[in-house]
Amino acid sequence: MAYFKKFLIAGAASLVMACGASAANIAVVGGKNDDAFWNLIKKGVDDARLVVEANGGKVNYLRLQTYDNFAPDVVQLIQTAISQKVDGLVIPNWVPEGEDPAIREAIKSGIKVILMNAGGHEKAKELGAINYVGSDEYLAGVAGGEYFAKQGKKNVICVNTVPGAANLEARCKGVLDGITKAGGSGKQLPLPATSFGDATAVAEAIKATLLQDSKIDGVLTISAGDADSAAIGVMQAGKTETALLGTFDLNQSGLDRIKDGTQGFAIDQQPYLQSLLAVTLLASAIDFGTDLPTAPVLTGPNIVDKSNIQATLDGVAKGAR
Repeated sequence: MAYFKKFLIAGAASLVMACGASAANIAVVGGKNDDAFWNLIKKGVDDARLVVEANGGKVNYLRLQTYDNFAPDVVQLIQTAISQKVDGLVIPNWVPEGEDPAIREAIKSGIKVILMNAGGHEKAKELGAINYVGSDEYLAGVAGGEYFAKQGKKNVICVNTVPGAANLEARCKGVLDGITKAGGSGKQLPLPATSFGDATAVAEAIKATLLQDSKIDGVLTISAGDADSAAIGVMQAGKTETALLGTFDLNQSGLDRIKDGTQGFAIDQQPYLQSLLAVTLLASAIDFGTDLPTAPVLTGPNIVDKSNIQATLDGVAKGAR
């Protein structure tokens, strides 16, 4: 990683010499400080900042404080970026009905936008953003549903602790479509947004659902943190051996469970790459007028299970998974 950072700085410095110093001012909107997934995003932002700052620019990471007032808070962060007169904005399109007008306002004011993590290529084109970097949430969900089916599972629940968020709704829809097309069935288990990060609330909800419906043999959560809670709920319901647990995204405890066999799989979208690529691509477009012909730039999905767990753990040790 140290070599990679030196390479980025050296490359950026050579561009400064060739083209003159630039001053891209970029804002990135992200999730809470205690959300492990968004801390991987932060690492990508921090590494991309090396390039931007070497060219005389700056990167400001604007993070949500809670998820309780989700859509209005995201819109407020977009408005903050507009008021700061940034040149570029990297933004997840979590709640289109709330965010779209603010994103259009940002673009109308002259800000170049890349959608990252949530939104997709079609939404980027619709809004006038220059690209989308991330996973296709629906296709990732389909991959999860198909994985359950390949493991012989027939009745799956997708636990959504932030119902209404477009990317998470797409995940669950993909899961249900994937398992249904393979001959199984599934349903979404929507929980109040205040349940996000509340291990007890999530665990109790999953436990109760499993005890109420003995046919459920698969549980998929929309985040790695929720998988920690789900593992407790599955265990307390006495279903660890029969209800296969899967999740979107990775954390250390989930990877440990995959290794020891108490969790089946995780769907990785490589968040470090999302922010690293989004910020550097946007800075390059602002500073040098570059235009990447590849759109969208997909970073997933990748199924992590026992077959590739060690390679994934090696990436974690290097700080990028």
